[in-house]
Amino acid sequence: MTGLRIALLTHSTNPRGGVAHCLALAEALCAMGHEAVVHAPDPTGRGFFRDAACPTVSVASRPAGETLVERVRARINDYLRHFGTPAACDFDVFHAHDGIGGNALATLRHRRLIPRFARTVHHLDSFAEPLLADWQERSIREAARLLCVSRLWADRIGDEFGTRADLVGNGVDLAVYTPEPTEADAAVRARLGLGAGPVILSVGGFEERKNTAGIVAAFARLRQSHPQAQLVVAGGASLLDHAAYRARCHALLTAHGLDIGAGRAVIETGPVPQAEMPALYRIADALAFPSWKEGFGLCVLEAMACGTPTIVSRLAPFTEYLAETDALFVDPADPEAIAAAMAQALVPDIRARLRAAAPARVAAHSWRACAERHLPAYAACARARQEPIHA
Repeated sequence: MTGLRIALLTHSTNPRGGVAHCLALAEALCAMGHEAVVHAPDPTGRGFFRDAACPTVSVASRPAGETLVERVRARINDYLRHFGTPAACDFDVFHAHDGIGGNALATLRHRRLIPRFARTVHHLDSFAEPLLADWQERSIREAARLLCVSRLWADRIGDEFGTRADLVGNGVDLAVYTPEPTEADAAVRARLGLGAGPVILSVGGFEERKNTAGIVAAFARLRQSHPQAQLVVAGGASLLDHAAYRARCHALLTAHGLDIGAGRAVIETGPVPQAEMPALYRIADALAFPSWKEGFGLCVLEAMACGTPTIVSRLAPFTEYLAETDALFVDPADPEAIAAAMAQALVPDIRARLRAAAPARVAAHSWRACAERHLPAYAACARARQEPIHA
């Protein structure tokens, strides 16, 4: 396929899994000879959370209201202003990675500015607000081609929408995520105030679908046998409001007598610079990721590539791409089981087994292969530019 001009739309410039996927996909597409440009609304004006080897556009954003509906509407309108002219829509393919971009592209299609668009569904959210649910559904129903990163969500799309979604998977950059220590490891350890450990890492902030409360309850049990253990809760930048759940988790920490802060039992980092993430994985003794719901769980591959044992839910999508010997599988509803897995991850023989299994598993997930799986959908959308546009 000759080089395509591809506009990729994601919802944020922050380090969320879908945003990381979008950037890495665009980099792989550019390496294959296409021009893939990642767009995102950027209310802070700081740009994307990391430098990228692909063109990026920080879409000018206007102030949004306090509610989630107001924020989502504002970001959709940011995109509509940006792509509001035929000149701005001079791309062969439009590809949305979320409902915000998908709704903007659906409106542009009705305005006859673009012919079709592809939409990646990383996962489906459950919204109590009807308008948010409607926007999510519209972004899926109006897409010409649907893509999913896991079989779990491709099957859900088929069941709920009666539409086929192609499976594209995920990737990991083995030039970035490596088990070899660097100077950054000691610097990150010192900045966070990490001691002898063990250190348990949780990625995603205090968020219900990440099961942070279950991780906290399990960590409190681990401290009974490992009183110097520390829990690092990294990340958490999100368009959604997780304040109530975060407060619940903080209350749980207080109830267990666990202090929060640098050098304390629990360290809440907020968003971590991308350059520090490999070091953070390496200095952790285990990644605790017993999520209730994930599109894929990209940080699992990243941690494995860094030689860090992982703890995951015995649920799809983890059971799709991990073998029984690749990780420690747990019932996410059972803090005792999660605590037992944390302790198992510290046993030398088990650690060695998990580290030995990791290279083959992560090598099976390259961004180039992921990019190649997008090309049939892109070809279909690119052909549509030669066809009449129907409202």
